[in-house]
Amino acid sequence: MTDLAAFTLRSRSLGALPVVQHFLDRLGLDQLLEQYVPQQDRRFRIRPATALGILLRNIILGRRPIYGLQEWAQPFVPSLLGLEPDQVDGLNDDRVGRALNRLFDADRASLMTTIVVRAMQEFDVKLDQFHNDSTSITFSGNYSQATGRKIRGRKAVSITYGHNKDHRPDLKQLLWILTVSADGSVPVHYRLCDGNTSDDPTHIQTWEALCKLTGRTDFLYVADCKLCTRANLDHIAHGQGRFITVLPSNRKEDAWFRKHIQDHDLPWEEVIHRPNPHGVDRLEDVWRVVPDPNRSAEGYRIVWVWSQLMAQRNEQSRLAALQKAFDGIQELNDKLHGRHNRLRDRVAVEEAVTRILAHGGASRWADAEVTEDLDSRFKQENRGRPGANTRYVKVERTRFTVTWKPKADVIAYDARSDGMYPLITNCDDLPTGEILQKYKYQPNLEKRHEQLKTVYAVAPAFLKDEGRIEALLLLYFVALLVQALIERQVRTAMKAEKLTVLPLYPEDRECHAPTANRILEVFETIQRHDLMDGEAVYKCFEPKLTPLQEDLLSLLGAPREIYGVAPVGMDS
Repeated sequence: MTDLAAFTLRSRSLGALPVVQHFLDRLGLDQLLEQYVPQQDRRFRIRPATALGILLRNIILGRRPIYGLQEWAQPFVPSLLGLEPDQVDGLNDDRVGRALNRLFDADRASLMTTIVVRAMQEFDVKLDQFHNDSTSITFSGNYSQATGRKIRGRKAVSITYGHNKDHRPDLKQLLWILTVSADGSVPVHYRLCDGNTSDDPTHIQTWEALCKLTGRTDFLYVADCKLCTRANLDHIAHGQGRFITVLPSNRKEDAWFRKHIQDHDLPWEEVIHRPNPHGVDRLEDVWRVVPDPNRSAEGYRIVWVWSQLMAQRNEQSRLAALQKAFDGIQELNDKLHGRHNRLRDRVAVEEAVTRILAHGGASRWADAEVTEDLDSRFKQENRGRPGANTRYVKVERTRFTVTWKPKADVIAYDARSDGMYPLITNCDDLPTGEILQKYKYQPNLEKRHEQLKTVYAVAPAFLKDEGRIEALLLLYFVALLVQALIERQVRTAMKAEKLTVLPLYPEDRECHAPTANRILEVFETIQRHDLMDGEAVYKCFEPKLTPLQEDLLSLLGAPREIYGVAPVGMDS
């Protein structure tokens, strides 16, 4: 008879690691890391490629800092991380930092291209339309050495001040430029530039990289208004490329059309008409387009877009600016007529008025006039208690009053073109409505930036070596790629299965657009239990999957065997 008292039960976490591993295997990522970052020193306790693979899995699942990597890995089955049981204790920040050094020294551009090409082939991602945008990655700290120096013969990026898109001009930054495919918003290319780099000159290099990646030039390249320079547009057009971007508001073509619209009714074409996404009792979401009668100065087609919700926001913003200016003028008048007013001359008052209008953003729509009058009063000629013989003198003081009024003609002029903005393109073959539809995919790229900063918490970075930071950000790009492929796989499968929702939220609430973060959370609680006879495994109890986990594995195209579960029909 077996003595059960000699046995112990050991529980090890599986979580979503097998799901992530399934996608990494389809990309061949572990093999690629081993190929580009080989082990050259046998004294390594953990291979550099293995350490980088663990760090990548942590970015996707755990988001723990590098110094907490061992603590994060401890509950998992070591084999899922490519480790032997006795290697987990050797997973420390020094060892991972040295692995990042090796990745920085490697041919990262070639590695990124190989990973992306495999993703495009394995998951059949369409490469006919790309969207590009940039954001800033903000760093806390001095980074005095990160000035574009060479590290082991390779030039590193400069972490410095620039136009910070996180609204933190007091902090240094790097410029992160991301390009995604319009098929599932899958990242296909990224660039890391010095913190003070302007967006304008980066597009040509990005477009050329996409040409090499796809082996073609006729794809559609969509970006924001920083693309709209003659050099950028002509380079793409002369290279047989196609583009859609926004015409900047400071261009003469923009001013001409807004003047033209004042006394001309144009044949607007309605492209989108749907309920307001924020409630059925609100203004409907309507989009219209019309071609500009003229072409741009470069000779390209201009299409004007009008959005009903944007027009409403423009009107509300203008009213809010006017209200803020009015309140500021009222507060200024109270100070000017108070006992402790320090604005004694007209120039100082006019400067204060200018600041109020500018701060409220109402300088264009409001005007203010400063008037002055004499305020007379009598005061004792000398100090002391007043008496029968006290003499008084007349004191005159200039008092200022500010009168405020809106510029009705300018407000009416601007209201006529509320909700309008121009798109510029060389796609003369596309209908105007389709140009708008293609450009409107741009917010999906912005969502990737939001996920990079919030879900994956790219900052603060607990690294001071800019070489290691560059290597780490490559892993963040791969994490975004894997996340996008997971989302795309599930959403595509849902359409094929004619599923509109999945019960992914707490209390089985419905989710219409599953994100990778929520999908992976469903698998977090999965564990494997081992009945141990001393140090040996006597019996292994594989996990039992819930119906939701089973459904998600099916949608992900992942077999049940990744969790050690027998295929359907073979369960005992």
